[in-house]
Amino acid sequence: MKIAVLTDSAANLSKEFIEKHKNLFVVPLMIVVDKKEYRDQIEITASEVYEKLDTSEVSTSLPANEDLMNTLDEIKKQEYTHVIVINISSGLSGTYNSFRLILENEKDLKVIHYDSKTLGAEEGFLVEYALELVEKKTPLKNYIELFDKLRKDDTIAFYTINTLKYLRRGGRIGKVEGTLGDILHIKPIITVNEEGVYVTLSKAFGMKRSLLRMKNILIEKYKKDKIDLVIHYGDNEDVAKELAEKLKPVLNIRNLSLVRLTPVLGVHTGPEIIAYVARRL
Repeated sequence: MKIAVLTDSAANLSKEFIEKHKNLFVVPLMIVVDKKEYRDQIEITASEVYEKLDTSEVSTSLPANEDLMNTLDEIKKQEYTHVIVINISSGLSGTYNSFRLILENEKDLKVIHYDSKTLGAEEGFLVEYALELVEKKTPLKNYIELFDKLRKDDTIAFYTINTLKYLRRGGRIGKVEGTLGDILHIKPIITVNEEGVYVTLSKAFGMKRSLLRMKNILIEKYKKDKIDLVIHYGDNEDVAKELAEKLKPVLNIRNLSLVRLTPVLGVHTGPEIIAYVARRL
């Protein structure tokens, strides 16, 4: 038995991480700028996307079926017999169902297909965990239960943004309260619920209070537990660096990573996002 792990670019994995794991395969989502398609993280950068958000017609699209089929062919060519597939939340993207339609007709590989019900580094943590389970030779029948435990009990992902206009524009507003936020300077703290759609976890008056509340949410959940922490940012790396220094003394952090949000997600959040994604070890 030889097991590959397959995901999409919404998992926000670094090029170095992908290259390090030879049994990991990533299919890019697409970014559409003025009706021209680009492969996320491959053919367009986050900076280019942010520059065009307010001057061009920018949207996102599903991975190309051809890219997925070519990746499956490569997996089979390398003589893998099983593939663990982890996708961005089906409540936020049609990617999971797009993969499902192709995987249902796959005859040569045994497939475990998991709807992460999340995105970004939380999806990435599930992918990392899948690679760990493969390395440990964990029985395949245990994978789904273990993924569920990690997602529901041991990880948390939430973010705040300065404006809701990009979520509204992209149709990703979900169950987040909308119109009053911008008018009253109330900043929502947004997470993904069990249905895999955006909901308001908390809210605060202004960005500073919103970020303080986010810090307190981490402290309340993890207390002294050891965690890995990812801070996602858009065009505001300086803010992310400052926040990282404030979090180090109050949390038991093993690895703290500042990771620019992949542009296919940044289209919907805008350039001023700050997200915290943590995993209990």
